[in-house]
This record gives sequence, structure tokens and C-alpha cells, in this order.
Amino acid sequence: MITCVVDYVIDPAKIEAFEEFGRRWVELVNRHGGTHHGYYLPSEGASDRAIALFSFPSFAAYEKYRELFGVDPDFLAADKIRNDSGCVLRYDRTFMRPLAD
Repeated sequence: MITCVVDYVIDPAKIEAFEEFGRRWVELVNRHGGTHHGYYLPSEGASDRAIALFSFPSFAAYEKYRELFGVDPDFLAADKIRNDSGCVLRYDRTFMRPLAD
């Protein structure tokens, strides 16, 4: 299993657009073989940071999902929310694996 951790810097004035963006991506990840663990939004402290966590059974499965970026209409529509609203200022993606016993 591989888990993608996406660390976002968001525009706090556009949190509703970010929430809609997140809802779309949760559905897309789950529909295309992954398990989305959710988006975590600001509550206290820094108000411009959000995190998303989702997993795929393997990096190969993740790559198959990534092939849909820029091609699939549902993926394009989800990105359009981000692009049109400007809710995401920056993001970094990191891949993690669980520690096996």
C-alpha cells in the first residue's frame, strides 16, 4: 500500500470552493481504485493549511489513476473548481508507506 499525503496552502477566504474541490476528489479517488481518508481543514491555529490523505494498493495502481488527469471529464471538472476559484495557492505531495510489523 502507498499513501499520498497532500499538504495544501489555501486561501482562507475561499474555503467553500476548497471544500467542493475536496468532495470531488474524494469521490474520484474512491471510484478509481483508491481509498480516500479525507481532507483535514483548518480549525484552530494556522488558517491557510489543509491536508488530504488517500491510499492505493500499489504505486502501479496510483499511476493508473494518474493516467486520467488532464483527460477524464470528471477530473477536469474537479481541477476547474481549483483553477477558477484560486482556492489552492500551493500544494506538495509526499508518498508514504505503512511500517509493517
